[in-house]
Amino acid sequence: MKGIVEMAGGQKWYGDYHALRGIDLAIAEGEFFSLLGPSGCGKTTLLRTIAGFEALTEGSLRIDGQDMARVPANRRPTNMVFQSYAIFPHLTVSQNVAYGLRSRKDTDGAAKAAAVGEALEMVGLAGFGARAAHALSGGQRQRVALARALVLKPKVLLLDEPLSALDRKMRETMQGELRRLQRQVGITFVLVTHDQEEALIMSDRVAVMFEGSIAQLAPPQALYARPATREVADFIGVMTFLPAAMRGDEVEIAGLGTCALAPEQMPAGAPSGPAEAGLRPEALTILVGDAPETVRVAEGTVGDRAYYGDMTYYMIDLPGAPDRLTVSMKNIPGRDVLEVGAPARVGWDPRAVLVFPA
Repeated sequence: MKGIVEMAGGQKWYGDYHALRGIDLAIAEGEFFSLLGPSGCGKTTLLRTIAGFEALTEGSLRIDGQDMARVPANRRPTNMVFQSYAIFPHLTVSQNVAYGLRSRKDTDGAAKAAAVGEALEMVGLAGFGARAAHALSGGQRQRVALARALVLKPKVLLLDEPLSALDRKMRETMQGELRRLQRQVGITFVLVTHDQEEALIMSDRVAVMFEGSIAQLAPPQALYARPATREVADFIGVMTFLPAAMRGDEVEIAGLGTCALAPEQMPAGAPSGPAEAGLRPEALTILVGDAPETVRVAEGTVGDRAYYGDMTYYMIDLPGAPDRLTVSMKNIPGRDVLEVGAPARVGWDPRAVLVFPA
């Protein structure tokens, strides 16, 4: 796939430390793209090589069709919003947003003022231009940083964990705002985050990174429903893993029993032998009445529970299973939450089982 950002064979060494290991990447024009992974996986290093703050040790990078090998950061068609926002507290909101335009000699004062006003309106801060930057809330400072980046009309906007300093409610609000803004301006956004939920909510595609490599690159739905490896499955969302054994197209799962697998459920390159079976909490249910024909039943006991208001997560002890099975249930008015120690009939659908080589 051709993209507005294209990297081939990207390698980055810091002395003996191998930070990026053969990155091949194409990010489409107008895409909301996320780099997701734990701390130290290389996602910020990758973002900084795109920005021009770091140079690749090996490999190539093209942005909008142009080779970036000798192009400094300030000459690239990119701009970055930092985790710290980097707002100047002694300047007003308008002065902060206009700061990036100071070198535009082809733009007069009236045009700059109009561009600043347009950028502030875009991020929901119309009328805030004269406000002192030090008097802003965290969410407002984040919007100012976005306006300052967007006023330059970059082809690619790079976002380095821009929401991590916000409280949960404000972060959720800004997730929706960022997605709306990206659709409105139509430029490519590349987000670095360690928050799986954030990446799944906001992105068109997500690259999951571990130890300097991309483990899987896919749309959010595919990442969640069909993770390529056990490591990706464990990192994205919640999953219970149980010991299993593959025998042809069947799998025997500790505590649950044996079931046949569809071709898309089969682990690559391991048709027989030891394996691990993974099940998402929402793919399981606590049965009250009879089970549907497609659903298997396992008898267990509630070992623990976590109540979240709209949902309750049950940790179920199953005979023969070394780990508890996590089951999520939507709380319905009039239905009691099960107590710890209560018996539980767990329904599971073989079509929801994911199998990984041991």
